[in-house]
Amino acid sequence: MIGNILTLLGGIGAFLFGMKYMGEGLERVAGARMKDLMEKLTRNPVKGFLLGMLVTVVIQSSAATTVMVMGLINAGIMDLAQAAGVIIGANIGTTITSVLIALDISAIAPFCIFAGAVLMLYFKKDSQKHLGQIILGFGILFQGLHTMSGAMSFLQDMPAFKDFVASATHPVVGLLVGILMAAVMQSSSAAVGVVQVLALDGLMPLAFAGYLVCGINIGSSVPPFLSAINARNNAKRAAWIYLIYNVIGAIIFVPITLLTPYTDILAANIPSAMFQVSVYHIVFKVVTAAVLMPLINWLVSLSYRFVPKVDHEGEMRLEFIDVNLIAMPEVSVSQALREVERMANLVQENLDLSVYGLIHNDISQTAKIAENEETINWLNENITNFLVKLNALEFGKATSETVGQMFHVVNDLERIGDHLIAISKKTQSFCENGLIYSQAAQAELQKIYEKLNFVYGKSVESFLEDDLSEEEQQKLKDTEKEIDMLTIEAQDNHIARLQAGECETEPGIIYAKALHDLERIGDYSMNIAFASKPEPAITGAV
Repeated sequence: MIGNILTLLGGIGAFLFGMKYMGEGLERVAGARMKDLMEKLTRNPVKGFLLGMLVTVVIQSSAATTVMVMGLINAGIMDLAQAAGVIIGANIGTTITSVLIALDISAIAPFCIFAGAVLMLYFKKDSQKHLGQIILGFGILFQGLHTMSGAMSFLQDMPAFKDFVASATHPVVGLLVGILMAAVMQSSSAAVGVVQVLALDGLMPLAFAGYLVCGINIGSSVPPFLSAINARNNAKRAAWIYLIYNVIGAIIFVPITLLTPYTDILAANIPSAMFQVSVYHIVFKVVTAAVLMPLINWLVSLSYRFVPKVDHEGEMRLEFIDVNLIAMPEVSVSQALREVERMANLVQENLDLSVYGLIHNDISQTAKIAENEETINWLNENITNFLVKLNALEFGKATSETVGQMFHVVNDLERIGDHLIAISKKTQSFCENGLIYSQAAQAELQKIYEKLNFVYGKSVESFLEDDLSEEEQQKLKDTEKEIDMLTIEAQDNHIARLQAGECETEPGIIYAKALHDLERIGDYSMNIAFASKPEPAITGAV
């Protein structure tokens, strides 16, 4: 018996590992595409529902889809109503695993293990290795299933287990056991698979299997809740929506199983015990979805009861990035890009305020500029720390390049912020000493600012949208050259004014240093514009 138990445990381990390994391979192959689809097709709950179902069919995990949704919520790509549609669809998509298990194609498992191992060990392309991982995981899954089925035969001869099965009619016991199974295995698909194997060997009455399935679906909310422990409030609400969906499904199906001949009808019309469990699982998900799809707004409102709104926090925080929710790298990249955009907007605000103050001798916004600069520095440090964590994950070449580009862009934004705070301090010094610029100097600064504002705005836009045509590239290069020429011209004019006695030495020195700051901002802006290009046109000085 001990040998059978060890074999059973080994089979369960292989089954769980195969499912997880196959799912990770599918994520690597399809993760970026799934993320892009979610960004584009979740603008209404129905499309979100269909997409959630599709994504989960592909990556074989409703919990993983829900965690991905949490990341997209944090990145501002979807709201809770859209997320609810995706979560409901994901719950239906996860049932495809039970269908695959019910097909019981374990006879080809050894071949899948061999083919997958060959692809992973002897092929060089990432796409081939990921395909190998999927096939290998698929093979290990079914080999584990076959091992489990053989090892469970000894339970038929155990009086204690026979007595348990004979008395296994209480729905509360089934619910609790099912919740425990899903919580321990961290996968509802795997837990349902174990129930299917028990049913195949005649070790589980369908009615009690139904209670187990209800409990397993409730327990499947454990992974999203673990991911949301320290997550932002909307991510926590998404986890609650996932739990509420499955609790309501259990509320519907436990009485149906207990009080109606539902399971007897399934048993009479479906000869395969494994398919009986699979169909029960599918109907559970589909009926629950049909009930809740029209009630998505109610679901969202209910989630706010569990996670109430809180007062707005300060600026020294990450609004889009959740450092505790690095699930799919592609989603985390979207979060980071939104945070970089936020940082760039603060730099834009400081550009407008500091140059206006420089031109008009206005220090009324000095405190605001300093406050923004403090936030810019904080974001620089914390976005960089997040990117370091993200860079340790495995993802495709394009995503890896985007992460590398963000490192440079965040650094350039911080340097631009430093030059802007330097300009603000020069304006303070100017005003404190009662100095003023000549009208000619003001006009020169205004002209440079207008060119610089175009270069910075277009540079940030081109990086965030990853789109810069050859015509736009040339326009940026030409405008940046104009800034350099205008700066040189302004310096020459300044020297001429000094020689003519039209300008004093002290304001002239500050003016020359301010021109240098503006010219440097143009260089760093060009770095941002060409961050995604193989040969940047400008390399800003350190």
